[in-house]
Amino acid sequence: MIAAIIQARMDSTRLAGKVLMDIAGKPMLWHVVHRASQAKLVDKAVIATSTNKSDNLIVTFARINDIPCFRGSEDDVLDRFYQAAKAYKADVIVRITADCPLIDSDVADDVIRFYTTGDYEYVSNTNPPTFPDGLDVEIFSFQTLERTWHEAKRQSEREHVTPYIRKRPELFQIGNVTYGEDLSSMRWTVDEPRDLEFVRAVYNCLGAVSFSIADVLDVLKKHPELMEINAGIGRNEGYQKSMHEDGLIAPEQ
Repeated sequence: MIAAIIQARMDSTRLAGKVLMDIAGKPMLWHVVHRASQAKLVDKAVIATSTNKSDNLIVTFARINDIPCFRGSEDDVLDRFYQAAKAYKADVIVRITADCPLIDSDVADDVIRFYTTGDYEYVSNTNPPTFPDGLDVEIFSFQTLERTWHEAKRQSEREHVTPYIRKRPELFQIGNVTYGEDLSSMRWTVDEPRDLEFVRAVYNCLGAVSFSIADVLDVLKKHPELMEINAGIGRNEGYQKSMHEDGLIAPEQ
């Protein structure tokens, strides 16, 4: 069984409560689950949230919308993923984050297909990235997740689920899916108020909740000024912060 596990929490340093903020009349998390569920090769979409009291709202949202939901550690997200995958008997896990309301189901299917037709233990479209930030998809077996759960020790390896795998190509068979051109400088994820403004503008232009990467690119071609809304924000700032805390990279001066 292939399960898309979507990590979500209400506490966010830069935009608290973002996962339930409105986009085109629905909470952002609804869009992420809806779009992930549209992937033809995904059997089930599961929300993985924390036991923190603030995340009761996410659990209520999941219950109202009849979405499977698992609660686990707030900081040890690797453990949360492992326990969620175990609870829902997932053979293969597709990792998606709740701050990606433009996630493309066809892209997810491409990554899954690449994984299932090759001899891989981990496949993503981010290593290195060529898709816009916010279309990130990672896929790995339950066995790979379980091994990582046992072996990963650093905070940055527990808080962000897959760094232990990505940083050890000598231990894991790793694959990567690339786009036809390098669009990694585009920012389609939601971490800050400007990101939310950008995504809302894109949805407003499209006037729909189901669309593809090509549709978004067409909007941005017609309205290039939209890309100025959230320009200049760095990619993967949360992971960089964890790396600082682990003493693996020096803080920026």
